[in-house]
Amino acid sequence: MSRKSENTGFICENCGRRVEPVTNGSYRNHCPYCLCSKHVDVMPGDRASDCGGIMEPVGADYNGAKGWMIIHRCRSCGYTTRNKVAENTVQSDSRELLMKLVSEK
Repeated sequence: MSRKSENTGFICENCGRRVEPVTNGSYRNHCPYCLCSKHVDVMPGDRASDCGGIMEPVGADYNGAKGWMIIHRCRSCGYTTRNKVAENTVQSDSRELLMKLVSEK
């Protein structure tokens, strides 16, 4: 699957808001408003997971190569992964929620 086909808008299954594709050359995999995602991958981009649970943000940390990362944990199966924060785009991630995640660490 190409990055262009992965960078699509969607309706967040957690908060119900419309999420636009990013405009910064990356691709969107979580809601910029509530920071939730959907458990669809086993490995990033493979769409091989049958779980389909809501991935909720449970923390954030800094990666020297990728920048700020949101730590997501699946409400259904407990799978945990990290996703790059969406910045400098039409809908950047909520700074308020990100700072809350960082301060809870």
